[in-house]
Amino acid sequence: MGILRRDTNKTETYRVLTDCLTYILRGTGLALALGGAVSLLPSTEAKAQTVYVVVQDGLAIGGYDPVSFHVAHEPMKGHEDHALMWKGAVWLFHSAQNQSRFEANPRAFAPRFGGHCAYGLARGKVFEGDPDTWEIVDGQLYLFRTPRGRSLWLEDQNQMIEAALAEWPDALHQD
Repeated sequence: MGILRRDTNKTETYRVLTDCLTYILRGTGLALALGGAVSLLPSTEAKAQTVYVVVQDGLAIGGYDPVSFHVAHEPMKGHEDHALMWKGAVWLFHSAQNQSRFEANPRAFAPRFGGHCAYGLARGKVFEGDPDTWEIVDGQLYLFRTPRGRSLWLEDQNQMIEAALAEWPDALHQD
């Protein structure tokens, strides 16, 4: 089961960065030197916006390439040699070209609602989205927990999008 990353302070941001860099550098021998590298990070604290991204096995959207949803016939898994950290999560890409496209405009390719199920949010519930169950509407990628949720969402997608937007991100804080 994935975890919810919430970056709200410098210590947490550095911890997430360390986790992400360790993941990327694993197996290269450089991960051992990572502890000292963190002290080289800038000491000025940027005003970070609170971020909510579903992370599965340490990766955003389960390791799928977010650009591939938009440009390929089906989503493709990313590769560790094409990785970057954005919004507190590691994003993998199928190719260097897809990584460059994402870097140029990540909001154009990242899933709406941080990868949470769009149908669930429209109903005031929070579930992880499944990268195998998705839809693109007006250039935005939406993930769903189940094919049934996707079907129900498609019946009135405009109303569902409005309802999910009204819940986001406050639904994440409800018990």
